[in-house]
Amino acid sequence: MGEQGLAEVAAQLYALPFDDFVAARTAAAKGAAAANERRSLAAEVRSLPKPSVAAWTVNMLAARRPEALRELAGLGQSMRAAQSSLDAPELRRLGQERRQLLSGAVKAAQEVAGELGRKISAAIAAEVEATLRAATADAGAAAAVQSGRLLRALSADGVDVVDLSGAVALPGLVVPATPGPAPGSSGAVPPGTTRPKEAEQPRLRAVRPEPRRTTPSALERARTLHRDAEEDAGAAAGKARQSDEELASLTALTAELSDSVRRLREQLAQREQELKAAGKRRELAVAEAQQAARAADRARRAADRARERVLRLGNTPDP
Repeated sequence: MGEQGLAEVAAQLYALPFDDFVAARTAAAKGAAAANERRSLAAEVRSLPKPSVAAWTVNMLAARRPEALRELAGLGQSMRAAQSSLDAPELRRLGQERRQLLSGAVKAAQEVAGELGRKISAAIAAEVEATLRAATADAGAAAAVQSGRLLRALSADGVDVVDLSGAVALPGLVVPATPGPAPGSSGAVPPGTTRPKEAEQPRLRAVRPEPRRTTPSALERARTLHRDAEEDAGAAAGKARQSDEELASLTALTAELSDSVRRLREQLAQREQELKAAGKRRELAVAEAQQAARAADRARRAADRARERVLRLGNTPDP
C-alpha cells in the first residue's frame, strides 16, 4: 500500500464528521494490519492525530467548498505580488476584497459544519477566520489549508511566514503554491496526491515570491496593514460591545429570576408551615371524631337497652 495508501486513508479520515474520526481511525488501522501489506502501516494510521474543531471545520471547507479556499489562495498570491512591488493602492483594494472573502468563507465553513451536525461557536469561528487569513499571507499555509488534513488553527501574527510545525498531517505530501498560477487557481496538490521524488521536502516551507526589500515605500505597506488592523479592532470592539450588552441583559434576568426564586422559596416555607399546622389540626379532628363515634355508639346501645326495658315493662301485667 505504501505512502500512497497512507495518504488515501488520511484523506478519508480527515473528511469525516468530527466525532467519527477516532472510531474510523481504529477501524482503518485494524484493516491495514489485517491486509498485512506493510507492517508499519497500521501504526502509521493509528498515529494520525485528531484535528482540533477549528482545523476540522477548515478541512470540511476544503472537502465540500474547495472553491472558497482557491479564491483565498489566489488572492494571497495577488497580495504577495502587490507587496513585492510595493503597490499600495492595489494592497488596499485587495485588503477590502480579502475581508469580503474571509467573511464569506467563514460563513460557508459554519454552514458545512452545521450540515454535519456541529454548531460552530464564535470562538471557533474566530480561529477559522485567523487560519484562512494566514492562508492569504503565506503560500505554505494556503497549501496546508487546501490539503484537507489540517490539525490545528493557524495564525499569521502580522508576518509573512506562518509557523506550520505540527499543523498538517503528512506534511511531506503538501506542496506550497508557486507564484506562477493566476489568482483564483489552486496552489495545493489534491488530498492523497504524492509529490515526485525529486520535489520531496521534509516539511512544509513558506514560499515568498521575492526577497523582502527594505525601501522607504515600505511605509505605505505598513500603513495598509495598520489600517487593516484598525478595522479588525473596530469589528472586535463591536463584538465586545454586543457581548457586554448581552451580559448586562443576562445579569438583569439572573437578578430577576433570583428574586423570583427567593419569593417562591419564602412562599414554599410558609405553605409548609401551614401544611404542618393543618396536619396537626387534622390529627386532632380525627381523634375527636373517633371519640364522638364511640360516644354515639354507647348512647345508641343505652337507648336500645332502655327501649327493651320499656317493651318488657309494657308486656308485664300489673300486680
